[in-house]
Amino acid sequence: MFAAAYVTTLVSILLASSVALAVPALADDAAAFLAGQSKACVKCSLIAAPLKQKDMIADDLSGADLTRAVMHRAKLAGVKLDGATLTDANLNKTDLKTASLVGVKAENAMFYGSDLSAANFSGADLINAKMQTAFLVRAKLDHAKISEAMLNAVRLDDSSLQGADLSKTNLVEASLRRANLEGANLDNAGLVSAVLRDANLKGAKLTEADLYGADLSGADLSGADLSGARLTGATLTGAIMTGVKLSGTLMPDGSVHD
Repeated sequence: MFAAAYVTTLVSILLASSVALAVPALADDAAAFLAGQSKACVKCSLIAAPLKQKDMIADDLSGADLTRAVMHRAKLAGVKLDGATLTDANLNKTDLKTASLVGVKAENAMFYGSDLSAANFSGADLINAKMQTAFLVRAKLDHAKISEAMLNAVRLDDSSLQGADLSKTNLVEASLRRANLEGANLDNAGLVSAVLRDANLKGAKLTEADLYGADLSGADLSGADLSGARLTGATLTGAIMTGVKLSGTLMPDGSVHD
């Protein structure tokens, strides 16, 4: 009994010691990173860190907490931010080309005017994110949560958004040429004057979506649900409409579909 109790106590002491050592180590990592002495800060606490215009090209910030961090005009091309927290962070006009942000938590984050071309946001939480005029050509956003976000005038040409949640998102004047939106949720999305030429919208949900003046030329809408959507002035030349649900849809000519 005594031996067992001794071993249990010893294990507890060792575990507590390892945790105590880990915290200062992470703090040291953060200090070294902020001082420009290191290019890695995995799981570091960088809350509200002043990183404006900082060169972080190809740095490893996986799992880091960057809540409210200021990264305006920072150089983040190729950076690794998988699993990081960017809630309320300022990434306006940053260079995030080819960055990996898989599973990142970025609610309310700002990416206004940023270059996110070929970035990987798979499974990311971008709810209510501000991404106006951002450049997301060839970006990967499969199964990302992007509801109620501001993506007006964004460039998403050749991007992949399979199964993404874009409900109630502002995509006014967005460019989504050849984008893969198969199975995506675009319910109540604002797509006024959006360009969706040759986009893949198979099985997409577009109920109550506003597609006034949108260009859907050559788009594949097979099995999509456009019930209650507004298509007034929209262009559907060459679009594939097999199995499309159009209950109560306001058609391009102004008529309401039965």
